[in-house]
Parts: sequence; C-alpha cells; structure tokens
Amino acid sequence: MAGVGFPPSLHPRAQVGTMSPAIALAFLPLVVTLLVRYRHHFRLLVRTVLLRRIRDCLSGLQIEERAFSYVLTHALPGDPGHILTTLDHWSSHCEYLSHMGPVKGQILTRLVEEKAPACALELGTYCGYSTLLIARALPPGGHLLTVERNPRTAAVAEKLIRLAGFNDHTVELIVGSSEEVIPRLRTQYQLSRADLVLLAHRPRCYLRDLQLLEAHALLPAGATVLADHVLFPGAPRFLQYTKSCGRYRCRLHHTGLPGFPAIKDGIAQLTYSGPG
Repeated sequence: MAGVGFPPSLHPRAQVGTMSPAIALAFLPLVVTLLVRYRHHFRLLVRTVLLRRIRDCLSGLQIEERAFSYVLTHALPGDPGHILTTLDHWSSHCEYLSHMGPVKGQILTRLVEEKAPACALELGTYCGYSTLLIARALPPGGHLLTVERNPRTAAVAEKLIRLAGFNDHTVELIVGSSEEVIPRLRTQYQLSRADLVLLAHRPRCYLRDLQLLEAHALLPAGATVLADHVLFPGAPRFLQYTKSCGRYRCRLHHTGLPGFPAIKDGIAQLTYSGPG
C-alpha cells in the first residue's frame, strides 16, 4: 500500500481541508442564532467573569473592595439611601456588581415594611446592599442577623453597614456557611424565631437551608421567606418543594436581572403556615 498514490483532489488531507469549511458553514446559522438569542447572557458573562478577573488581577482588590472605595469617596456617611444609590451608580457606570439592584430593592423594602419583623435573618450578605435595605425598613427595635460565608466579602459588608450608621444592636453580621450557622442560631446567637428570612446566597442551597430552618423550629407560623434569583440562575427544586409540601403560600414577583432587564428573574415570596 506504500506505493499506492492518490490524485491530488482525492488525497485524504485534501478532503479534510475541503470538508472543514463546509462543516463550519453548516453550523454558522446555529452559532449566529445562539449568539443573537443569548447575547444578553454573553454580555453578562463577559462583565461578571472576564472583565472582573482582569480588574482583580490589575488592582489586587476584589470588586466589592473597589466598590467600597468608591462609596467612601462619593456617598454620605450615615445615609443608607445615598449609599445604596451610590452602589447602583457604581454598578451601572463602573463595574457590574451582581447586587440586588433598585427594582428588586423596592420589592424587598415594601415586603419588609409590610411584615415589620421583630427579627429578620439574611443568608448571603454579599456586599451589604440588601442588608441595608432590610435594616432601614425594620420597625423600631427590630434586629437583623446576616450571614456571609466569604470572610473577605464579609469584611467589606461590615464596613458598609457601619458606614450607613447601623450598630450591632440593629445588624449583626455572622461569618460562616449557612449550613453550619443555622443549627447554632438559637444557642449561640439567641435567635428563637425569624419573622422574615431572605435567601440571597446560592440558589442551589436554598432548599437545604429552608429545611434546616424548619428542622430547628426557627420559622414561626406566618413567617415570610423571600428568595432571590429563583428564575436566574434558578432554584427549581426549592420552588417545587415549597409548592408541593403544603406548608407555604407562594407568590412570585417577576423582575429582570439588574442591568440586564431582558434576562428574566424573580423574587419568591413564601408565607409559612406551620409544620402541619
């Protein structure tokens, strides 16, 4: 077979060379369709992953730390509303912050004011944006426990909360994973009941943590549980459980993702009826 020759047009390498562009052209309409359909998701990926990592490397700071530096030079200390507006401006005009944003923030504020919880619990402090929203909507004497697993992010949130004028009696920040903190809330942090809970950490952990709250009897009958990002990136198992277990009345507040209104998201509002 070593002596067998091929005409140039039938040579295996020539066939591969002529087929590759043909295959590429065949897939081109599909690629274009996907890029057009998911162009907003592609922009989100670039802003939250690619550009963020480049800036992290160049500055030596995390985005939350850069945002706090901006707040220090542009916001009014002791004014939570102005600090929130400054963070919104930073996210819109400087770097995308992946925070709750003003549209969802209005929903959260209204629901907290309606519930007027004596004690609220937040899982997922992040930079402290939603923490400030809850804290300023609490009734007189209200208390908020907020849990953040990332120590570096928690340090930024702690400074932001204190800059806004809230002391430890109003907002207490706990550093640790929700899975480890929830079983210790009653004994170590004297939380006997949470009238309102905000789940804003990792959607894949929502169901586990809700069941932990139930198991440790931290949800009184009538408690409000709010869950962010239930549509994007989504928490299908959590939503299925709350709708099928018979212990919750469910309502979904539809919104867009902050800065990307074409990407549909929502906040789930649950009312706990008791263990049944």
